[in-house]
Amino acid sequence: MALHTDPITAEVVTLIGRIVTRYNTEFDNVAAHHALTRVQSRALLALEEPLSMRELATRLRSEPSNVTGIVDRLEARGLIERRPDPADRRIKKIVTTEEGRTMNKDFKASLDFAAHPLATLDQGQRRQLRDLLRLMYADAEDV
Repeated sequence: MALHTDPITAEVVTLIGRIVTRYNTEFDNVAAHHALTRVQSRALLALEEPLSMRELATRLRSEPSNVTGIVDRLEARGLIERRPDPADRRIKKIVTTEEGRTMNKDFKASLDFAAHPLATLDQGQRRQLRDLLRLMYADAEDV
């Protein structure tokens, strides 16, 4: 039986799709609550460490030229700032401000909707799910 016609695989794909849809909807709601767009939120969350524009663009899977506007808007709100890279002053690193770090913390705390369904699983089941997801993710990286 081909993998794509296997009923269990089809159900797993459907369930993953529903989880992703729920996650994206809730993520967008949290972003809107913080007066951010989805991509602005993703950029801010990616800045747990200082990154160059190129590094941030890579994390966002975007072109550096597209990231400039996102960074400009976050900087205008006082959530991030551009600083010279101490190792190479020609490069600017994007760094979260104190306000940006506070918003990151609040944003992550607001994403508790993802943890709620996991609470129905015991520690062993959560570990098993984590290990299976890691296996799936590692395999997807090779594609």
